[in-house]
Amino acid sequence: MENTMTGRNVGKTCRTHYRGTFNDGTQFDSSYDRGEPLEFVCGAGQMIKGFDAAVADMEVGEIKEIHLMPEEAYGMPDPNAIIEVEIAQLPGSEDLEVGQQVYLTNQYGQPFLVKVTGKDEKMITFDANHEMAGKELNFKIELVEVK
Repeated sequence: MENTMTGRNVGKTCRTHYRGTFNDGTQFDSSYDRGEPLEFVCGAGQMIKGFDAAVADMEVGEIKEIHLMPEEAYGMPDPNAIIEVEIAQLPGSEDLEVGQQVYLTNQYGQPFLVKVTGKDEKMITFDANHEMAGKELNFKIELVEVK
């Protein structure tokens, strides 16, 4: 997929302060709280699409507020990312509780994060979707520096 993003900051290293909230106003992330701007290469796919696109044409010192639909953020939940396993097949899974986050390993030996969403005597269900999949996100973005 070729990069069609345009803007003065594409390909440059941008440092931004931002605050991310859900539609109900709940904050889920803030660089202000960490006291450290977030640094990334604009348009390189390191950030979610909508965030990247917003920063692409900003000027240093500018503050922008954006509202992103799931498609521009973490996408919609993928039903194929729901994994059901027999507890007997997965040593250690008998101790897991619903709501817990754990790493499973794919067939290539790479770990990936899942959340336990269901469990009974026999089966345990994991959800490998990003926890923000399907959510609309709001960001207040301040462009601090471009290098």
